[in-house]
Amino acid sequence: MKLTRTKFMKAREFVYANARLLDRRRFAYQFEQGSADFVLNALRSYQNDDGGFGSALEPDIRTPYSQPVAVECALAILDEIGAADPGILRGIRKFLKDTERDGGGFPRAKIDVNEYPHAPWWNTADDSHGSLNPTGRILGLLHKLKAEPLPGEEDAWFSRSTDFVWSRIPLADPSDYHDLIQCITFLEHVPNRRRAEAELRKVDEWLQVPGTIELDPNASGYVHTVLDWAPSPDSYARKWISEEDIGRHLDVLIERQQEDGGWDMNFSALSGGNEAEWRGLVTVDRLVTLKAYGRLE
Repeated sequence: MKLTRTKFMKAREFVYANARLLDRRRFAYQFEQGSADFVLNALRSYQNDDGGFGSALEPDIRTPYSQPVAVECALAILDEIGAADPGILRGIRKFLKDTERDGGGFPRAKIDVNEYPHAPWWNTADDSHGSLNPTGRILGLLHKLKAEPLPGEEDAWFSRSTDFVWSRIPLADPSDYHDLIQCITFLEHVPNRRRAEAELRKVDEWLQVPGTIELDPNASGYVHTVLDWAPSPDSYARKWISEEDIGRHLDVLIERQQEDGGWDMNFSALSGGNEAEWRGLVTVDRLVTLKAYGRLE
């Protein structure tokens, strides 16, 4: 099964009618030969003077102030468009240096998240310690983008935070998608390959535990199914998923396009505007996955 051209155009209409400027430009980059610079210009509007990112780049965190998870989102967008923008990355390194906690790592959320509307799972009572999520993926993406501290920059924070992630990987929740994605991204790109390969063998064991990767495409609730783990054929977890399961989930993904052309998320929205932002983001992501697997007509 492939997404027909008619249904693709319906999705396009949904994105341009509902999505944020950033996600409209991501769509244009992916499907209409749009410029990576246009994506970068939209992304820069979320970057603060401290070098971090805020203003609901992560749509469930509405604070204008910089948050580590918003930095993770920004790095993921740079990775998506293959643009290691020096100015953006210089700001990110400054923010991370200033945000590192004692013992290394960055908090899951800074406590000022509580001052603005946010999803309940972002409630934060203490931001004094680092967290594997999002530290692991932040550092992994910095390595992937070759955006480690430059020669001459003070890089002790980077080394401490790297050591922090190494220490937290054995303590990760092996059934938790978010923990494992943090581990995987870090271990795929950290330079110490011998140590990384040893840790990845443990991650492989976790991924093969029944239920870790949800194989039922119709599972309800906040679950992480095959295409969350393997949104493209080159995703790390893809090797533990059969062709049959990939095919079934792609078919169901196509079937779940809504009448308005977009796709829904599997969690509650904060507001109507928040829902539109999430659905625009998710719809672009779903189309990128279908493109990666050759499921667009």
